[in-house]
Amino acid sequence: MTSDKNETGLTYRDAGVDIDAGEALVEAIKPEAKRTMRQGANPELGGFGGLFDLKAAGYTDPILVSGTDGVGTKLEIAKQMNYHRTLGIDLVAMCSNDILAQGAMPLFFLDYFSTGKLDVSVGKDIVAGIADGCIEAGCALIGGETAEMPGVYGDGDYDLAGFCVGAVERSEILTKGMVNEGDKIIALPSSGVHANGFSLVRKIIEVNGLSLSDPAPFASNQSLGMALLAPTRIYTDAVMAAMKQAKVTGVAHITGGGLIENPPRVYDDALAAKLNMTSRPLPPLFQWLKSAGNLSHYELARTFNCGVGMLIYVSADTADSALSAIQQTGEDAYMIGEMVAREDEAVILDNVEKAFA
Repeated sequence: MTSDKNETGLTYRDAGVDIDAGEALVEAIKPEAKRTMRQGANPELGGFGGLFDLKAAGYTDPILVSGTDGVGTKLEIAKQMNYHRTLGIDLVAMCSNDILAQGAMPLFFLDYFSTGKLDVSVGKDIVAGIADGCIEAGCALIGGETAEMPGVYGDGDYDLAGFCVGAVERSEILTKGMVNEGDKIIALPSSGVHANGFSLVRKIIEVNGLSLSDPAPFASNQSLGMALLAPTRIYTDAVMAAMKQAKVTGVAHITGGGLIENPPRVYDDALAAKLNMTSRPLPPLFQWLKSAGNLSHYELARTFNCGVGMLIYVSADTADSALSAIQQTGEDAYMIGEMVAREDEAVILDNVEKAFA
């Protein structure tokens, strides 16, 4: 087919879509994908689908586990600060940590980046962050999609979604109902708000008349905006170490719904998680959010992770070995509670009045 590049009719660029920019982004991010290569993956970009070889990854009787998520209105903080790279880590973390909650190892990741007008430098920063997250999670970036949609998104606006697939041997999968009364609960610290609750965070900033460029009230060596952009922790090494060393009965990723709604997702209605909230001090960020937003104890715990990014449930006889194995990965894990027979609430926040004072 011949083409006339001097034609005077309308072009796709006239409609607001720059194919050349899209091709430039694909070329720019190829090195980012290549550095995420892992056994079983070939992260070459440009085909119609991403391939992954489960046999080459060492599985014999695998169950696939998939997850998808976004980063919510944390996007607005990143756009206002013009700092986008850590969002890619958030995106991988929100998906890969969900995979881990089934006992599965994250294997590969795909992203969806949609925008009004493609800014190649912003897109490259985001994908570089995704690659950072994939390396930390142990998965390969094997594909994705970039969409320019003028008229749907305004100037400078964009959205992100991520898709992660992992695998676990059939005999090792974690399912609801495996947690038992008497099991111990290990907490893995969060790095901050992670990527949930930012609509309330932004409202608190607004009602207190603060700017993202102001020093953070809880960390004066940083601006408020940059402090809030601390990327979500990825817990692959910790969870895998615990599963190899101990009898893990459940894993809960503390996302939207905080410490109220997430812990019960892995145990039966006859049980309750009793969490000693004075096991660690409430981090300064959450102290500030509670005070500045005049939040009740319940609202704080239902909206935010309160410093706990993940809970690992283990049998009592293997709890010490599990904690030691996790700590050997560099994770500052600690015992936060145990499983008890339920009398009323599914989660008991023990000593919360003192912890959240």
